[in-house]
Amino acid sequence: MSSENFLQSVDAMFNSAVSHLEMEDGLAAKIRVCNASYVTRFGVRLRDRMYTFTGWRSVHSTHHAPGKGGIRFAPNANQEEVEALAALMTYKCALMRLPFGGSKGALAIDPGDWSDVELEKITRRFTQELIRHNFLGSAVNVPAPDMGTNERHMMWMADEYRRHVPLDINAMGCVTGKPLGGSGIEGRTEATGRGVQYAIREFFRHESDWTRSGFRKGELNGRTVIIQGLGNVGYHAAQFLSQEDGCRIVRVVERSGTVSNKEGIEIEALHAHLATHKSVAGFNGGRVTPPAPDDLELDCDILVPAAVEGVIHEGNASRIRARLIVEAANGPTTFEADRILRERKITIIPDLFANAGGVVVSYFEWVKNLTHIPFGLMERRRDETGYQLLAQSLEQMTGCEFPKEHKNGFLTGRREIDLVRSGLDDIMCSAYGAMSRLWNNPNNEIEDLRTAAYYLAIEEVAAAYRAIGI
Repeated sequence: MSSENFLQSVDAMFNSAVSHLEMEDGLAAKIRVCNASYVTRFGVRLRDRMYTFTGWRSVHSTHHAPGKGGIRFAPNANQEEVEALAALMTYKCALMRLPFGGSKGALAIDPGDWSDVELEKITRRFTQELIRHNFLGSAVNVPAPDMGTNERHMMWMADEYRRHVPLDINAMGCVTGKPLGGSGIEGRTEATGRGVQYAIREFFRHESDWTRSGFRKGELNGRTVIIQGLGNVGYHAAQFLSQEDGCRIVRVVERSGTVSNKEGIEIEALHAHLATHKSVAGFNGGRVTPPAPDDLELDCDILVPAAVEGVIHEGNASRIRARLIVEAANGPTTFEADRILRERKITIIPDLFANAGGVVVSYFEWVKNLTHIPFGLMERRRDETGYQLLAQSLEQMTGCEFPKEHKNGFLTGRREIDLVRSGLDDIMCSAYGAMSRLWNNPNNEIEDLRTAAYYLAIEEVAAAYRAIGI
């Protein structure tokens, strides 16, 4: 799918949802359009010559500040793709009720073409351009990792910002997704995949939702799952679903080929194989086949597209056989495909919700950087003392020893990772509950979770604009 169609698809989904809302003339158009896009073309001297790179940073909405959204490094990146992704970030942050506007950035580059040393020089130069035009800072615009970037790139950006703005005490809050040693937060790397797991769990906790989607029981154990894309998001989602919830990952679709195993794929083994060989070829934990147009069309309970936009489109939507699609990627389903799937009664947990785990935990990291104190530091030892006193009191009153299998978990104070996961779970739970109530309300015409998500997001942004008199 072209980037133009991606942007059109996002706008079409917005227009579909906004038709259910009563709104002042012109406000919907104000919310829908991108506020600003910055294009930079900068030079870096590498390999004894000058290379020119093109980058973008779009701010879709400033109803809250700062703008929040990832930066991707991809050879086919362009402005319309960036603006579509920035719009999704606005709606995603609004749905999760995070105090951010939506933003997104990209650099038209294939990271595989450059060494780490060269990538650092390129990233730092891009950062300088963003600083110069006020598109970076904890109070104005806060990037995070996206496709083709990771915690190293974020650390380079944070360090470059700190060098240029040395008196900003909140400098490390200018980006999120940093390594732990660089003012990051525990649980950020796994966050989007963990959020996908929590999204699926919430769906199966709502009997009204799983029954209307054709499931006979609300259990995850034994569910068959197809994962498309075993990058950071797909890997963590697959690992958590298989190891913690008992799902069978029966197919993994990668650019280099497809691995299928009806008994379930060992995700850790496949991930290690990909890290070593850069391809699924030669993996002996399942049947390996070349990439094919019908890779997403195997009969399964849950399909998780976790790579790029537009993989479910008008050409294949009528042949998708999953009962539940969970959008771990941004925009994996086109507007027309969404219509076809709705008519076929296939439920979609939309990207606005399903892949919001990353920005939620980025919010926690941003707050940690602004407060300059780790989560749990002030209360952990006090909590441990209280739990120990409670356990001792129970033992004295009952004459029984506290169960050993539960003792460590109960008596140990909450670590940062425990608080991060708890906070993420709570926000995902609240957002899904609101979506489900709209979906199941007989007094409205909202027929799917995507429309419910957009409705709630648009309503949140509209309320913020009204509050400031716009």
